[in-house]
Amino acid sequence: MDPSRYTSDPLEVKRPIPETAESGAVIVGPIAVEAERARLTHGAAASARHHLNAAGSALPTATTLRAVTEHLELEAEIGGYEAGASARDRLEAVYTAAGELIGAPAADIALVESATVGWRRAVDAMRLGPGDRVVACRTTYVSSALQLLELERTGVTVDVVADDSDGQLDLAALEAALSEPAALLTGTHVPTSSGRVEPAAAVGALANTAGVPYLLDATQSVGQLPTDVGEIGCDALVTTGRKFLRAPRGTGILYVSDELLDRLRPTCPDVRGALWSGEHDFELADSARRFETWEAAHALRLGLGVALTEARETGVEAIAEHVSRLSALLRARLVEEVAGVRIADPPGSASGIVTFVIEGEEPQRTQERLAQGGCDTVVVPASHGLWEMAPRGLAGIVRASFHVYNGEDDIDAVIAALRA
Repeated sequence: MDPSRYTSDPLEVKRPIPETAESGAVIVGPIAVEAERARLTHGAAASARHHLNAAGSALPTATTLRAVTEHLELEAEIGGYEAGASARDRLEAVYTAAGELIGAPAADIALVESATVGWRRAVDAMRLGPGDRVVACRTTYVSSALQLLELERTGVTVDVVADDSDGQLDLAALEAALSEPAALLTGTHVPTSSGRVEPAAAVGALANTAGVPYLLDATQSVGQLPTDVGEIGCDALVTTGRKFLRAPRGTGILYVSDELLDRLRPTCPDVRGALWSGEHDFELADSARRFETWEAAHALRLGLGVALTEARETGVEAIAEHVSRLSALLRARLVEEVAGVRIADPPGSASGIVTFVIEGEEPQRTQERLAQGGCDTVVVPASHGLWEMAPRGLAGIVRASFHVYNGEDDIDAVIAALRA
């Protein structure tokens, strides 16, 4: 295998376009051609199942898969360090691709193993302690909430902002919470437990007015909804690769603005993000890479880079239009055609995620029936979003989520499985 063939064009995307595409999907709109290509991933082409779990781990494209496997093959042939050196330009281009997708310079990007890892490193670097106060939204993901609860044990105060009567973030309550001194505001763009889309930019405006750093969990939004850190006004953002970006598992992105970076010191500096400069001294990197560690899966990061490039080529606006249309159609058909269905999404939910329960049936049993009908969904228990789900009396929900490889045939399959 010749390493030079990987270095000529960083993150070059060469998509396989089959002569025929066997699919029952009805795909319309500006991403029709792209959707047909995307549908022919290894999983979609090899299986008759209906993958409705982009919010868990989406199907990568064949191009992304090839980027990963080819680098692993190269590592096996010439060694990991040597393969990494040959891919240096392509690895550097991943930072640029990530920044371009969310409207940030490459220097403000750190590549991490997951959104949770990025979130924890950012919060740890704030060195919160007794007397500090964190304002959190109710849609906080379980892993983030657990860290905040642990901080409470050290003397940090955590105030959880109420939702309004429609199950949306109460901006007036948030403004009141930010009127008192706070060290951090944590918010969510799209939660794991429903299809609601938080008013992230309005939250950013309130945070900026109050002078409180704003950390946004964009795990369920980057890749399916336009997400620009400048327009949102967040000081830090985390997201994962495996969900709507369709990148490999084990990849994630942490964005930290220049203004916030100067205030953050990682609790465990690594040779990747710091220089040992004296007997008892070291210097942190002047970029977000101070949050990285030396050891990383280069093959996975190259796959992430391809996925980021493909998302921009497809157009996130077009993806958003496609998945929101499908989710709206599924909600309508569930209510009209399946007895006992209760849509768990708050009114106005506009993402590619649909959550529901069936009266008198445990969500796990509903998921099992869907699986028997060839539809892959997940159950989100209340313990994964307790602050948001418990007030609504939900012990768990069934979650279906769409991407560009989905079409109306997938909705037909869901309805057929539940009616069976």
